Amino acid sequence: MLARWRGVAVPLVLIVAWELGARAGFLPADTMSRPSLALTAWWGALGDGSLLQATAETFQTALIGLAIGTMIGIVLGLPMGLSPTVEAVIGPTFDAIRPVPSLALLPLALLIYGFGARMEIMVVAFACTWPVLIVTVAAVRNIEPRLIEIARMLEMKPLSGTVRIVLPAALARIGVGVRVAAGIALIVSVTTEIVLNPRGLGYGMMMASQSLRPDLMWAELLWVGCVGCAFDAALRKIERSWLARFNPVPA
Repeated sequence: MLARWRGVAVPLVLIVAWELGARAGFLPADTMSRPSLALTAWWGALGDGSLLQATAETFQTALIGLAIGTMIGIVLGLPMGLSPTVEAVIGPTFDAIRPVPSLALLPLALLIYGFGARMEIMVVAFACTWPVLIVTVAAVRNIEPRLIEIARMLEMKPLSGTVRIVLPAALARIGVGVRVAAGIALIVSVTTEIVLNPRGLGYGMMMASQSLRPDLMWAELLWVGCVGCAFDAALRKIERSWLARFNPVPA
């Protein structure tokens, strides 16, 4: 039981120091507020439903973008990992596109879709594709070679062998890339809402800041961190309970 609470010791100390510092006047109230006021603002936003609606909007785009980016990364990563020829043909193109910041696509996404969820999903999907793609290529390259031989001995067609043999063997490692992409999805989604898209948690924080409501801004900022932590914990649980079953056979 004590081990479970060790992880919250540092945040609790920081919150107490923040509260005491704000009450003593060491921290500016017009920008830092204090945790007790942020808690009150959080409860009010939770009670009127605005916080839950903003959370649903942000996670809708983050999850859909993550799903699309994961699908693209796996579909492209499998043949690149299996065939050096395929990687030699399309790899340089991806290497040229990958360094483009996802937020640099905002003007293009806005031009194509306008304001709304689809614009945000496009940017999130672009950002999530690369970690999944890179991990998928590495995972496929490092699977047990005997599994490839088994597929050949069974005279499986390339697509069948990839889906039934290669993908399950690499799936546990691909799960690591999906977890990394999930964090990126939430970051890009919130950032897009702050910069341009009038919806979700990012837009709520921006409006609170412009309305000189530091208590509400801090409440929503801390809420993003808590929800993101819960999301990562859920992915960890899925990875342990399900993806671990597909670990490659050790050499």
